[in-house]
Amino acid sequence: MDLRLSDEEQLIQKTVREFARGNVADRAEALDREGTFPHESLAELAGLGMLGPTIPEQYGGVPISKVAYNTLLEELAWACASTSVTVAVHTSVAATPIVQWGSDATKERFLPKLASGAWLGCFALTEPGAGSDVAALSTTAVREGDEYVLNGSKVFITNGNHAGSAIVAAKTDPSAGHRGISLFAVEGDAPGFGKDGAEEKLGLHGSDTARVSFTDCRVPAENLLGAEGDGFKQLMATLNGSRISIAAQAVGIAQRAFDEATAYARERHQFGKPISANQAIQWKLADMDTRIEAARLLYQKAASMQDHGALTPEMGSRAKLFASETATWAAIEAVQVHGGNGYTTDYPVERLMRDAKITEIYEGTSEIQRLVIARQALA
Repeated sequence: MDLRLSDEEQLIQKTVREFARGNVADRAEALDREGTFPHESLAELAGLGMLGPTIPEQYGGVPISKVAYNTLLEELAWACASTSVTVAVHTSVAATPIVQWGSDATKERFLPKLASGAWLGCFALTEPGAGSDVAALSTTAVREGDEYVLNGSKVFITNGNHAGSAIVAAKTDPSAGHRGISLFAVEGDAPGFGKDGAEEKLGLHGSDTARVSFTDCRVPAENLLGAEGDGFKQLMATLNGSRISIAAQAVGIAQRAFDEATAYARERHQFGKPISANQAIQWKLADMDTRIEAARLLYQKAASMQDHGALTPEMGSRAKLFASETATWAAIEAVQVHGGNGYTTDYPVERLMRDAKITEIYEGTSEIQRLVIARQALA
């Protein structure tokens, strides 16, 4: 088994790393402190073609392998987790459903703008009463002639307040449970599409987490993705792939935590020697390094299987579960290595600790990932 990145994948990694550890990293602390959105970094990423890696060339995209794509997200997360998740949502759950199930007209209308960065995409699934229980969503889509009329509210929508487009999950048959769910591509300026404010969060302060609503929002019938009732299957397929992206983001956060802890351990002196000379610190670093490498290999394997059309549900769940829990653990360990300094805002590890935790929650909690893995094992 060849675990090396291809020449093209290595070039993409090098290019993104150089960019991310420059401009993106330089802005990260201010974005977190001020709670501002990474407009500048997104514009620069668009100029580099990095907002269309999941979109076919005919629609203006710059398609790359899933291994390269997730490596891109890891490198961005090392520099700024807020920027990484903004890009991840835009390029995965906000774009791939259109690529996979959109009509030709919908693809022509949406994908070029998403690829260029003219539109930022969001994914409107979660509701006040429907999180892990997708079948409980209450947003409705009623067919009226050549349109669907959407009504409902969504919460925790990444990029929602800045969205030029949204993938919206709604019930076309409320009596049918999960079999009544359908997906729609909706333009961000559609009348009745409300952008209703943002959540104040523990971490990811530079990422927009919005409340959005649909009030008699009329959507052309051709914006239905696939057929009515296909939505649940589409959601599961989309989330299975996007969970790999969250795993990659988590690995980026964890790697930054390790790098910061290692650097600090070398420079911090106590009792006449660097603390890196102490076995207790060395063992922390050794455990961090080992778990991070294991997490990286899990997401790379899942991404490689996705490239080969062989991704199964438990692969994405394994990668996300292990990587996200590793990220939180590694960030906490990095704070511990820093001692009292780690609990201040003078060092980035406190931000990494806050940013890491959400990777255990969004795109399916760790508990949901364990359910997916167990069900596959017991099938």
